[in-house]
Amino acid sequence: MYLTQGLHRSLQQNPDRLALTFKGRRQTFRQFADRVARLAAALRGLGMAHGDRVGMLSLNSDRYLEYVMGVWWGGGVLNPVNTRWSAAEIGYSLDDCDTRILIVDDHFVDIARRVSALARTAPILIHAGDGDAPAGMLPFDALIAAAAPMPDLGRGGEDLACIMYTGGTTGSPKGVMQTHLNIWCSSLMRIAESAPLPDSAVLHAAPFFHAAGLGRALVQFIAGEAHVVIPAFEAGDVLEAIGNERVSETLLVPTMIQAVLNHPDFARTDLSSLKRLTYGASPIPETLLDRVIESLPGVELAHSYGMTEACPSVSANPPANHDEAGRKSGLYRSIGRGLPGLMVKVVDALGNEVPRGTVGEIVVRGPNVMAGYWNRPEETAQALRDGWLHTGDGAYMDAQGYLYIVDRIKDMIVSGGENVYSAEVENVIVRHPAVAACAVIGIPHETWGEAVHAVIVRKPGATLAEEEVREHCRQAIAGYKCPKTVEFRDQLPLSGAGKVLKREIRAPYWADKARAVN
Repeated sequence: MYLTQGLHRSLQQNPDRLALTFKGRRQTFRQFADRVARLAAALRGLGMAHGDRVGMLSLNSDRYLEYVMGVWWGGGVLNPVNTRWSAAEIGYSLDDCDTRILIVDDHFVDIARRVSALARTAPILIHAGDGDAPAGMLPFDALIAAAAPMPDLGRGGEDLACIMYTGGTTGSPKGVMQTHLNIWCSSLMRIAESAPLPDSAVLHAAPFFHAAGLGRALVQFIAGEAHVVIPAFEAGDVLEAIGNERVSETLLVPTMIQAVLNHPDFARTDLSSLKRLTYGASPIPETLLDRVIESLPGVELAHSYGMTEACPSVSANPPANHDEAGRKSGLYRSIGRGLPGLMVKVVDALGNEVPRGTVGEIVVRGPNVMAGYWNRPEETAQALRDGWLHTGDGAYMDAQGYLYIVDRIKDMIVSGGENVYSAEVENVIVRHPAVAACAVIGIPHETWGEAVHAVIVRKPGATLAEEEVREHCRQAIAGYKCPKTVEFRDQLPLSGAGKVLKREIRAPYWADKARAVN
């Protein structure tokens, strides 16, 4: 199984079918495959060898999908860079897996230069923007035009396909190693659960540097259907794309869905082509679900749960559980049941499966589970135990096999669909000279689901204001990781062993909630 196979199949069966639309640029599968083969040759000419990592720091675009297929065609490995990270975080991820080539678009030229200056080995910079290439950067389109198309090198199976960086429980990002087989199996599981619609056009609004956004695109390549790409989520752009490109399905997080429904152009946009709307990253509030059903009658609504380490699919909650009966039964609150080909169970601290209805940790086993963390054997061993991936999500399973998340065992916050590991934020805050100790937790937030909240103990005699804390954090980590709110205390609650009791800190904020996640 190799991840360029779907492109070969489309090239064989439907070469002149529309493959991709972006900002008025349209490509057939024949045109797209030719650019991919030329890009692969250009990257090989720049030194990309088998298994070498190539990064991309860019908003979504047609060139991003050319990068994905071109790197694989030429035998390389993807490193999709999180565009919301700071230069220090990006530089760490490039150094960590020795990424020697970095493709950037117009939006990230300046940060790419800063990253290049910070990196142990400055990467070759390729400019995939619409203007002239800045000094010191190679022009993406010119490289493609100058290269002769090369044969697909056919890396697949257990070969590494992608290193996708996610937050770290010990304070620095860790690279999730995804093989061709991992991603292929995950895609097939999703197709088996929810087959692509005939002649579908899928809108990509979720970022390609996320496992969910990239995973959705790869399903579409396997299915051989059209991609409609917008640079980033903007409610107005989503509506315009659906109306103009006759989009049939898309993936959004609940906060995005709410923004689309609230947009002034919603009522006057022709959305009749939309047949399926999948959401993920967080549960959907019942009030929002009711609005979707009322505002988009006939549109299937489904929930997908996963994680980067599962490449990314774990479970799905189908459209049938989002209708009136599903709301009455409470099934819409579930994250669904394990996908075909995947084993899922709920276990206690010793790894023993717990009775149905009892809260434990979700663990997963299947061919889609990651190969491990790049150069992190101890963390890999902690996550993969006896062949099972430990998700860190606390949940229970009902008699029908439906999973309900109620808490997080891992110290992670999900804010607006982004994962924030408390340890990363805490490690930055304690570097401030006025801070003696701190604890970072997630608290409920009406818009973002959860918000990052910092509880800080100042050093004796020190002064420190809330905005100072945020500005200190902004220098080191992405904005979405910075505390939305800050609370100062004289001391933190500690266990007998001196460990901070975060549950005690969290308890008042979640006291009136049915679950300790949002």
